Amino acid sequence: MMLVLGLAALIWGLGHLLGASRMARLYLLALLYVAVLMVHVALPEGHPLRLATGESAAPWLILGGLGALVLAYAAVLKRVKARAVAAVPAPTPPRAADRFGDSELERYARHIVLRELGGPGQKRLKQAKVLVIGAGGLGAPALQYLAAAGVGTIGVIDDDVVENANLQRQVIHTDARIGMPKVFSAEAAMTAQNPHVTVRPYRRRLDAEIAQELFADYDLILDGTDNFTTRYLANRTAVALGKPLVSGALSQWEGQLSVFHPAGGAPCYQCLFPEAPAPGLAPSCAEAGVLGPLPGVVGAMMAVEAIKVLTGAGQPLLGEMLIYDALWGETRKIRISRRQDCPICGEGGAHAV
Repeated sequence: MMLVLGLAALIWGLGHLLGASRMARLYLLALLYVAVLMVHVALPEGHPLRLATGESAAPWLILGGLGALVLAYAAVLKRVKARAVAAVPAPTPPRAADRFGDSELERYARHIVLRELGGPGQKRLKQAKVLVIGAGGLGAPALQYLAAAGVGTIGVIDDDVVENANLQRQVIHTDARIGMPKVFSAEAAMTAQNPHVTVRPYRRRLDAEIAQELFADYDLILDGTDNFTTRYLANRTAVALGKPLVSGALSQWEGQLSVFHPAGGAPCYQCLFPEAPAPGLAPSCAEAGVLGPLPGVVGAMMAVEAIKVLTGAGQPLLGEMLIYDALWGETRKIRISRRQDCPICGEGGAHAV
């Protein structure tokens, strides 16, 4: 038996020195193995050649079985490794901010064919940064459509969590995400809708401590909040930094929106509402109720205004307020003028937070 093993070692080593492939050497060893088995089958017991190769075929059959198991294991392992390598996606080279991949071109094709937007407009959206205050009734549809439209970076700030009572109108959230912070629920929905956008969630309430630093990193602010304290803070900060502010509001069957931008010649929010209404005069949605689809209508309009401001398309609602009455299916516009005595953007205004 040692003679055969020595011959096998000689075949393997000599084949390696002569440059024979591993597969060719395995074939030669297989031929040697078959020849040894044939010797034990064809020759009678006690034959010198049988004695020289181990007397019995049993050890060779056991050795052959073990070898077959080893080769089968190696083949399976090789296949598993090949699948693992194939499953790992090739690293995507970083794409310039002004370049679109094939998937993006197809996704935004309906924008690109619009004469008012085209490729340059879509490029501005890709490079734009929009901060949305609130991921509730107005923020939900605005966030969805800004992400779908391809706004490159979208920030969302809100300290609330998803509740069952939100789902009648806040369609960016789902029943499965009840209890989840709204900013993370919104992030999940937006990235699922469009993986080409970057979402920055801020789970906290907007306050004066962070407002100016936060707003400074964005091109446009969209206010979807439902309280006057935050609205006035957002307005002061946007005016101080020269940022356009798209603002919307809801009440029962009616919604309203406008674009406030004193740096662009339009009034600010406080020109229209110099003071917060007395308690009880402007009840919240929880107190007065609101039609479920109404935030979707107004929030989508806010996204439209944001896109117009960012791309320069059409005429945004600067110096105008659009009022939509869902109960009677009516819309109307009112003109808004800057107030010279406005404490925020007027001649004597502080223009600061």
